[in-house]
Amino acid sequence: MARRIEIWPVERLVPYAKNARTHSPDQVAQIAASIVEFGFVNPILVDTNAGIIAGHGRLLAARKLGLGECPVMVLDHLSETQRRAYIIVDNKLAQNAGWDDATPAAELGDLEAEGVDLSVVGFSDEELEELLAKDDEPEAATDTSEEVVLDAPENRPSKCRQAWNFRRGRLV
Repeated sequence: MARRIEIWPVERLVPYAKNARTHSPDQVAQIAASIVEFGFVNPILVDTNAGIIAGHGRLLAARKLGLGECPVMVLDHLSETQRRAYIIVDNKLAQNAGWDDATPAAELGDLEAEGVDLSVVGFSDEELEELLAKDDEPEAATDTSEEVVLDAPENRPSKCRQAWNFRRGRLV
């Protein structure tokens, strides 16, 4: 486990030649805007030879901003094979996350009301418009007065997407 964040010159960092993740100019601009607004809060992960493990987009943003140095964490506990695998794992696991659309919609609405420039949050104008429209919609009322509440049958296997109603709630 890395124990500390270090500050290294940007020129010292070596991008991984086989990095499968791409960064469009628009995304690099978004990362740069985030760094300007919030600071360089997510260090670049490197190996002991200054090879980037995670943070290629952050390096591109640092260069775009003309930064001379940036925060890094040295992951010297990984084997060569683990390092190569983690480069893929780090990107893929981030992609596997989902969104609870109601939560960012409400939070973005609150932030906008507080005067936050939403252009720095990474959503396109169209995505922001759609999310903010969701925040304006009244929540649908859940009418449970006509739900039939059954006891779950004993020793009966459940099927995918099957719903069970219980006295205290519903299990899907």
